[in-house]
Amino acid sequence: MHLRLRSGRRLQTYLKIGTCVLVGVCYFAFLFRESLNAFEHRERATAAELEAAEFTEPSKQQLKLKRQQLQRQRLLDQQRANSANGNANGNGSSPLTSKTTAIPASTLNPVYEYSEELHSRTERDLKLRREHLAAVCERYSLQEKYPPNPWEFFISPGHNNLVWCNVFKAASSTWMYYFNILAGYDLKYLQRTEVQPLELARQRFPRPELSELLELLPSALSFLFVRDPFERILSAYRNKLEGSRNSFYKALGTKIVHRFRRRSTGGPWPRCGPTFEEFVRFLIEEHKEGRRFDEHWAPVYSFCTPCSVNFSIIGKTETFQRDSEFIIRQAGLESLLLGKLPRRKLRKIGNLAKSGIKSEALVERYFADLDRSTLDQLLKIYRIDFELFDYDFFKYYDMVHPWTLEESTQPVGTGTGSASGTTTVSTSQATETHD
Repeated sequence: MHLRLRSGRRLQTYLKIGTCVLVGVCYFAFLFRESLNAFEHRERATAAELEAAEFTEPSKQQLKLKRQQLQRQRLLDQQRANSANGNANGNGSSPLTSKTTAIPASTLNPVYEYSEELHSRTERDLKLRREHLAAVCERYSLQEKYPPNPWEFFISPGHNNLVWCNVFKAASSTWMYYFNILAGYDLKYLQRTEVQPLELARQRFPRPELSELLELLPSALSFLFVRDPFERILSAYRNKLEGSRNSFYKALGTKIVHRFRRRSTGGPWPRCGPTFEEFVRFLIEEHKEGRRFDEHWAPVYSFCTPCSVNFSIIGKTETFQRDSEFIIRQAGLESLLLGKLPRRKLRKIGNLAKSGIKSEALVERYFADLDRSTLDQLLKIYRIDFELFDYDFFKYYDMVHPWTLEESTQPVGTGTGSASGTTTVSTSQATETHD
């Protein structure tokens, strides 16, 4: 009997202990689950706060932009209504006109404020450029001479059939950056990568076939950017041959020096690259021999064939910011491209000279090394570009010296009177230039 009572009590004790343990385990499991829920809730709340903080400023800008657009739309509606009333009553135009023009629409581009007046003026300029180009093409029958060349075209069908012909040394680096954005590359990746932008772009936008280009052009927004032809070849010379570290162009520079540099008999070859005058003589000889030019100094009329490709927009580097924003807005790519150029990387993206001095500021200094005869021969290569895009080539005749190399190497005593004096001065200048 006592044994049964003891065993019964032990069983009750074990049951109580087991029940307590089970309750304790359940309690701790409940606490652990609640802690996890609280932690997850706190994480979600923190993420939401960060997201809200991140987008607070842009939302203010968007609201401000929306308010300005609505305000401007109301003023325009009022102006139209008042103008209609004025026409009906013979009262003239509305007094709100000056107030309306004083409030331009905002833009995401930090360079300047966009306005309808600027848009209309840009449209007029671009129309004049197209008409001028068409007249020159017809005058010289260039469409038959230079059929479409699709080699350097970029086509982005997913962005309203945007078609761009890449003219090297004519703001090409900036638009290459834009096309890499359209290709889907991350902005931070584009800023830090060492891969050449052209290589990145061609991975997403391969060179098109001629049939593909011709099929898309009628419905495409096609454009190119051009530049004063001689400023362009000077920029190419400074970037590729004047102290360039690129192995290909260093080798080309060495060939130019060996081919065109004059030196004393038995003297060593200088280690520096070719002079601008030597580079120009190289271009002239390459053209005479009918060889294909490097894309950095190839004439645009044979490179992008604008007489065979009816470009929608002909942009110029002189109006680059304005023309670029016009293209971006026409393509509906404001949110993707406007304001996306990082200020700290502008020199790298724009492929600017290390000295920070633009080529157009140095044109006179470099062209002073040329004579009139050399300029005449160089102009035979690029004159069509000058005429197609309405640039002035006459100014360069004021930069070069009038005597030729043969005249400069005549004996000092040759000639009489003032001619002798002129020859003496020219000889000293030539010695200083060509040494």
